[in-house]
Amino acid sequence: MRDLKVFSGSAHPALARAICEALGLSLGRSHTVRFSNENLKVKIEENVREQDVFVVQPSCPPVSEGLVELLIMLDALRGASARRVTAVLPYYPYARSDKKDEPRISITARLVADLLEAAGADRVLTIDLHAPQIQGFVRVPCDQLTAIPILCDHLRAARDLRGAVVVAADVGEAKDAGRFAKRLDLPLAIVDKRRSGDDEKARPVHLVGDVAGRHCIIVDDEIATGGTVFEATEFLLRAGARSVEAAVVHPVLSGRAIERLLASPLERLIVTDTIPLPPEKRDPKIEVLSVAPLLAEAIARIHDGRSVSGVFG
Repeated sequence: MRDLKVFSGSAHPALARAICEALGLSLGRSHTVRFSNENLKVKIEENVREQDVFVVQPSCPPVSEGLVELLIMLDALRGASARRVTAVLPYYPYARSDKKDEPRISITARLVADLLEAAGADRVLTIDLHAPQIQGFVRVPCDQLTAIPILCDHLRAARDLRGAVVVAADVGEAKDAGRFAKRLDLPLAIVDKRRSGDDEKARPVHLVGDVAGRHCIIVDDEIATGGTVFEATEFLLRAGARSVEAAVVHPVLSGRAIERLLASPLERLIVTDTIPLPPEKRDPKIEVLSVAPLLAEAIARIHDGRSVSGVFG
């Protein structure tokens, strides 16, 4: 495509290469240097003057270093006279810091939005934000895609869903779970989690909906330590569910998540590649679906001036 270039930070070059393959492009050449004092330098190694440039950099460990690398890349591209620079953030940095729920803390997701704009991002492209208000934090145009159709199409193709039920692992996920259920034409159940006594940990205590004898599909936007998904799995099985699998967009899988997955009766965890899965986090229970075609289509539409909402068809 004329005047279009895609670059990648260090976070997920495999996804960036897959996007370029779908677009019929070569990945833009850049080089990141980490000095002995832990400073970073990013050099763009080709001409980008008057080009429409997209930089792919999801948030994954090391999170803060990846964010700084992205900001330096954006500034370098702006200084190199790129016509427009779009930050492609399949998983948005600090997405869980979306509100001030304690005194004297930062709403860091908003701060990230300000930093992206200050560094030179003319536009932001992301997938399934943890909270919808984050899109409002971004004062430049921001397109939020969803991987729900990718997950739903795979679920429909992989097994017979007759008698299945979609489950929201907590009340906060009920709206997104409803979108899954509607697309799959399945009933919806909701796990109600409560805190008891002085225990700060919420546990599933009630179930809204019928799961007895059914195959349950737990859905969520991300899985971090996995506590919510794995506790919900055991709760559903105690409630009479025949089997349980989970479909999650962002596979953060932090802490002891993989260890807990191996010990869990959860049959299968379906995720996307918005975040790279290093070898130590790979397991036969985990199936990874690619969002590269989705991002490539959105990038092509943004570049051509077409409506991005067309990808949701």
